[in-house]
Amino acid sequence: MSTKKNRDGAVSFVCEIAAEAREVFLVGDFNGWDPDARRMVKGKDGFCRAKVKIEPGRYQYKFVVDGEWCHDPSANAQVPNQYGTLNSIANV
Repeated sequence: MSTKKNRDGAVSFVCEIAAEAREVFLVGDFNGWDPDARRMVKGKDGFCRAKVKIEPGRYQYKFVVDGEWCHDPSANAQVPNQYGTLNSIANV
């Protein structure tokens, strides 16, 4: 699973598909799909992580990896979007 709720109420998102990426951003309906809103931080394991405080609910999200919008293949669910690609689902 790519998301986890922390004790402080924040949700951790993990991008496992960007080991060679220069920059990765988290986008979703919780931040207006703004590709510059939440930069992810790469760990030593090559995975990129970001924490966001969001209320409980169902959210759609994607990763922007070096400018390319990508769904999260490790998410528990995906839904088609209006662009003919997939959005990932996070249930918080």
